[in-house]
Amino acid sequence: MLEALKERVYQANMELPKHGLVTFTWGNVSEIDRETGYFAIKPSGVPYDQLKPEDMVIMDLEGNKIEGAYNPSSDTATHVELYKAFPEMGGIVHTHSAYATSWAQAGRDIPCYGTTHADYIYGEIPCLRCLTQEEIDTAYEKNTGVLIVNEFKRKKKDVAAVPGVLCKNHGPFAWGKDGMEAVHNAVVLEECAKMAFRTELINPKVNPAPQELQDKHYYRKHGADAYYGQSI
Repeated sequence: MLEALKERVYQANMELPKHGLVTFTWGNVSEIDRETGYFAIKPSGVPYDQLKPEDMVIMDLEGNKIEGAYNPSSDTATHVELYKAFPEMGGIVHTHSAYATSWAQAGRDIPCYGTTHADYIYGEIPCLRCLTQEEIDTAYEKNTGVLIVNEFKRKKKDVAAVPGVLCKNHGPFAWGKDGMEAVHNAVVLEECAKMAFRTELINPKVNPAPQELQDKHYYRKHGADAYYGQSI
């Protein structure tokens, strides 16, 4: 079981450079097996072209390493907090992809300007506040996860409808039902960030897409009445 989990997480991590989401070692993917409570994650600082499936590190939800020759990603504690808070999350991705990170550094939510965004993400992609000095000094990675959890619960945001977030002055996290879906959502987030940036360059006074159009495009792909795609 764990070998299959490692293979899936390795393959998901390999999608990040393929889609241009990482430079050097700036990213990681994890996936959790909910039956065991173990998750696999990329090892810290190992170049993508040197990774092998067996290099993936197995962790538990207490942050203990169960198996692996390497240290896990430095963002592991963030993944732990998200997995503990949201049982529907099966995979998590963190990158420093250029456009999404630019919005994070600017401290701005990414508005929904069109139907491409609305097809996948309901409403704006939120940018959270920067951590306080105390939060940074005490448990930086854990508190990054705690902040995401608290903000999504406080604002009653559905992590399935909004499968990504920007951490101010840091970068994006995305998630999904497994590692591959999380990567897919990270690619979508980056493309939405890129298109929103270009949209504002073309028209600095642009407004978000009409809510009725956003709703139409989101709900035709998601929910009980969705009709996009094939039924077989």
